[in-house]
Amino acid sequence: MKFVIVGYGRVGVRTIDILVGEGHEVVVVEQDAEKVQRAREAGLEVVEGDGEDERVLERAGLDDADALGALTGDPNVNFTACTIANDRGCRTVLRIDEDYRQEIYETYAGDVDEVIYPERLGAAGAKTALLGGDLNVLGDLTEQLTATTLRVPEESPAVGTRVVNLDLPEGARLYAHGRRGEAMTVPLPRTTIEPGDQVALVAEQPAIDAVRDRLHG
Repeated sequence: MKFVIVGYGRVGVRTIDILVGEGHEVVVVEQDAEKVQRAREAGLEVVEGDGEDERVLERAGLDDADALGALTGDPNVNFTACTIANDRGCRTVLRIDEDYRQEIYETYAGDVDEVIYPERLGAAGAKTALLGGDLNVLGDLTEQLTATTLRVPEESPAVGTRVVNLDLPEGARLYAHGRRGEAMTVPLPRTTIEPGDQVALVAEQPAIDAVRDRLHG
């Protein structure tokens, strides 16, 4: 599959590493000269320019891309790039940041295929979103990591806590959350934990055990 990734920052680099490692074709769009140089040194195809510029995205091969990931730190750039890609029939994945209010999220979410929250989701989840995968199913990322789903018991001390503030051991990543009986999705920044919720984690087994202990108090 072919992907256009707008932004070669922290999230973009890690996402691209996963996509390239799985054999996908990736074209990077970046306007920062230093980042452009780093991407080229990494052996990537790069189009230097503004991700909000339709001509730049055309040079990146948007017309024959399967998906576009707008992963810069600027939400306006991300949204504009996704809007252009939508008109070309691409799958679109838009990055937001942790301080977004729910109404802003919902405004964006109506116009793109996936909204991701990399501060908790991580690059593997961004890749899953680009591929159109089900966030309920994420295979082992390495031999050391395990993906699992935990249910929050009624008496959990985590009830009432924002999902993004859940106390996680170092190395553990929460990549999805769901209410009782509902599909799991990337949690909004202000989503709070309720009894019966499910959280999906990627971590080494000892860290998962520690999270389970904390959820059960």
